[in-house]
Amino acid sequence: MLGAGSFVVALMLYAGYLYIDAFYSYFHLGTFAVGFDSLEFALRSLRLVTLPVFAALVVLVLIPYTPELLALLGVPERRVRAVREYGHTLARLHPFLIVAGAVLMALWQPLRGLNWLAPLCVAVGLLLGQTSAATARSPRRRRAWERAVSLVVAGVFLMWVVALAAGDLGRRDARRTSHRLVNRVAVVVLSTERLSLTGPGVVDENLGEGLRYRYRYSGLRLLVERDHRYYVLPLGWRKDRDATFVIEDDDSVRVELRPGVRPHGASSRG
Repeated sequence: MLGAGSFVVALMLYAGYLYIDAFYSYFHLGTFAVGFDSLEFALRSLRLVTLPVFAALVVLVLIPYTPELLALLGVPERRVRAVREYGHTLARLHPFLIVAGAVLMALWQPLRGLNWLAPLCVAVGLLLGQTSAATARSPRRRRAWERAVSLVVAGVFLMWVVALAAGDLGRRDARRTSHRLVNRVAVVVLSTERLSLTGPGVVDENLGEGLRYRYRYSGLRLLVERDHRYYVLPLGWRKDRDATFVIEDDDSVRVELRPGVRPHGASSRG
């Protein structure tokens, strides 16, 4: 149980890191340069637990107990035995799942967004191969090291599935964010010196002599803030042409955060 718990924690950290890395790489930022910690990795991994994923996990957990559940529900014994036999047959067919995964890997490019199916088939096949139903009719008894290798390899393939899913989700969320920058927190930068803040939508104003913060820059949106550093984007930001600005909040700069534009249809109540 402890080993399984450790694996789940490691998987959460790994998934969270890959999600954050994919998301911020889209905006030309390095994960460790921004300064995220392990707790944030773990929390961001929960972004992967959508309702369909949660439902699928519940189903996978309940599948081994299906005969018992059917018996509790009063299903006739012959049908319960039939369901149990179907499950045993599926477990004995686990090599075909592994082969299917290998075939899907050969079709990696055409699969595109469904690439995760290939390592998932291999992982499920390897795990089914460790069940008592799969090994009951085996001509020889498996050694402990063989079982251990199969479980380790299945774990590696599961991590691959998570990596593909987390990276894809991070990139999709980043694209969605870039298309809806106007809804994010607005940033106004006031500076004692002129700054090189240029880009589509950025407004550069000279407020005149005699003011401590003479230069004002607006038309910016906040991406993230860490350790008195504000990572901001111009309103018209595009991945292939525009920079992400890093604003150091010190005595020469004042950063003001203001509400972004509310999404269409949002409630006007504050």
